[in-house]
Amino acid sequence: MIFETHAHYDDEQFAGDRGELLAQLPSLGIRKVIDVASTIDSINQCVELARTYDHVYAAVGVHPSELTGMDESVIDHMRELAAWDKTVAIGEIGLDYYWEKHADEQQNQRDWFVRQMELAREVSLPVIIHSRDAAEDTYSLMRDIRAQEIPGVIHCYSYSPEMAREYVKMGYYIGVGGVVTFKNAKKLVRTVAETPIERILLETDSPYLAPEPHRGRRNDSRELVYVVDKIAQIKDLTPEQVETVTWENAQRLFSKVAKEQ
Repeated sequence: MIFETHAHYDDEQFAGDRGELLAQLPSLGIRKVIDVASTIDSINQCVELARTYDHVYAAVGVHPSELTGMDESVIDHMRELAAWDKTVAIGEIGLDYYWEKHADEQQNQRDWFVRQMELAREVSLPVIIHSRDAAEDTYSLMRDIRAQEIPGVIHCYSYSPEMAREYVKMGYYIGVGGVVTFKNAKKLVRTVAETPIERILLETDSPYLAPEPHRGRRNDSRELVYVVDKIAQIKDLTPEQVETVTWENAQRLFSKVAKEQ
C-alpha cells in the first residue's frame, strides 16, 4: 500500500480526467492521498475533493509564492477547516526565494510562514513545508519558533544531506518524490541514503516533477512506483519494505487519517 502525502489534484491540469483518475487509485495500491492547498482559492477545492473521495484528505495552507490577498480572514477560514476530521495538515507553507529577490517580499513570506506555523501549533496539526532557495532562512526561522514542537515534513526536499540531518533531529520527515530518479539528483540520492527510512515520506507533487522514465509529462500518484523502486535500490530494501515503512511513517505524522492496515 502506498500513501501519497503530497499532490495537487485540484490543479487545472486534471480538469479532464480528475474524477476517473482519483477513483481508480485505491485499486492500484494508492490507498491514501493528501491533496495539498497552495493558493487561497485551492483551500476550498482541496476540501471539496476530500469530501468527495473517501481515500482523499486535505491540507490547508498558502504557498509562499501565492500570498496575494492573504490576510487574517484566510487564517480564520483555515482554522475553521482544521476542525474537520479530514483536514490533516497545514500546508503547503514556507519560503520560496527562487522568483522573489526583493527584501520586502521575502519578509512578507517569512511573516506568513510564521503565522501559519503558529496556526498549526494552535490547532495541533502537522505542517507541510515548502522551501526553495531559502535554506538558511527556513532553518533559522524554524529554530527560532521552536518548530520541533510542531510535527511536519520538508516537502520535495532539495537541500544537502547534512541539512536533512538537522531537520530529522527536529523530528521532521523528508518528502521524496520523482526528482530522486533524475540522473542529476546526486545530492537527493545521498540524502535518501543517509536519512533513516523511518523519516522518509512518499510524494509526487502532482502534476509536477514526474519521475524517470516519464520526466516532463504530467505527474500523478501512479508514478510513485518508480520512486519506491529507486528508494529501495538506494537503501538496499525491497519495494514492499519501502511501501510498508513509509505508510507507517505517514500514518504516524498525519494522525487524523483513518487508520488502515
